[in-house]
Amino acid sequence: MAERVKIITFGCRLNAYESEVMRGHAEASEHPETVVVNTCAVTSEAERQARQAIRKARREHPEARIIVTGCAAQIDPARFAAMPEVDQVLGNAEKLTPAPFAELGGPRVLVNDIMSVRETAGHLIAGFEGRTRAFVQVQQGCDHRCTFCIIPFGRGPSRSVAVSAVVDQVRALARSGYREVVLSGVDIASYGLDLPERPRLGFMVRRLLAEVPELVRLRLSSLDPAGFDEDLWRLIAEEPRLMPHLHLSLQAGDDLILKRMKRRHTRAEVLALTARARSLRPDIAFGADLIAGFPTETEEAFANTLALVEQAGLTWLHVFPYSPRPETPAARMPEVAPALRKDRAARLRAAGDAASARFLAALVGSEAEVLVEQDERGRTRHFAEVRLDRPAPAGTLTRALITGANDHHVFGTMMREAA
Repeated sequence: MAERVKIITFGCRLNAYESEVMRGHAEASEHPETVVVNTCAVTSEAERQARQAIRKARREHPEARIIVTGCAAQIDPARFAAMPEVDQVLGNAEKLTPAPFAELGGPRVLVNDIMSVRETAGHLIAGFEGRTRAFVQVQQGCDHRCTFCIIPFGRGPSRSVAVSAVVDQVRALARSGYREVVLSGVDIASYGLDLPERPRLGFMVRRLLAEVPELVRLRLSSLDPAGFDEDLWRLIAEEPRLMPHLHLSLQAGDDLILKRMKRRHTRAEVLALTARARSLRPDIAFGADLIAGFPTETEEAFANTLALVEQAGLTWLHVFPYSPRPETPAARMPEVAPALRKDRAARLRAAGDAASARFLAALVGSEAEVLVEQDERGRTRHFAEVRLDRPAPAGTLTRALITGANDHHVFGTMMREAA
């Protein structure tokens, strides 16, 4: 048997982190073969892909124990428990504890009320299989109620990992050889509001970088524009180890749609945020999450979102056609026709492709620090993909002269051996 434990992960970086926690629990158990499917509930397509993966896993691993967990399983455990391929369904809290993986013949469905969970443990892991950067969970859950989003019901209330635990984990990862760490969570901009002294994200990051000088690169996962604190702004201006790449949870660029989404920012505030960040760090690159075809979205409202890509200088876009989630307020609003949602998503993606192509072309002739991911491929500090002129060991850093670009990546000539 090629591998005793197989993890299939859908969705966000937090899921990727949690999959590694589960890998450790499953490998410590006595089961001869385990397949874990870690699901996502952001869209109905993500759930469909998870069910498809479960059926495929059973065909390919007929004797394995198949465990299904993640947000989709937390929200609707009965639906997954009804699949004949599934042996056990675990909730998002239960999946991070070792007991369900060690037990033989435990409950088929082990999913408790996620809203009752009040703590997030800092799960120390040695590293990430097949990855050159490590994701560290610093926060879990969400206290906001965007009208399109089901995730709070899969993740529970916002809760933060203690600063000291974050520092300890990042220190261990840096000392084990990881050059880059990504701080992840459901809503990391809300970090610390539930902790006794209410340390904000910027405070935690400042202390982390001060106490782990061996960490070379630190990256932040998706940020709510309404959650930036003054410490974080100072770090953007002053700290070179904080990568010049911010991914913003924007969702739309029209004020009426933002209001109907129950977002906490306006279009003008996004433009002010990106302008301030560029004034502090002129080379900064922005990613963004955007939803196309939200209920009641007119062509004029969509045009405002489309225009925001250029006006805010967004480079890396994650575009989703609106997907109605049962039990959310948006699911009861007048829908945009599915074909129009798909068309608008395609137009947004085209704008994103054009923006990223312009960004990549502007790098030609410059030097870049590249974190090698695999053989001849790596990422710059701005998260641009680089194809190097010769292979280097994964996880090493090198400097490269950017000699060319296409619509998807740049080409680099290594200026020194990777270290």
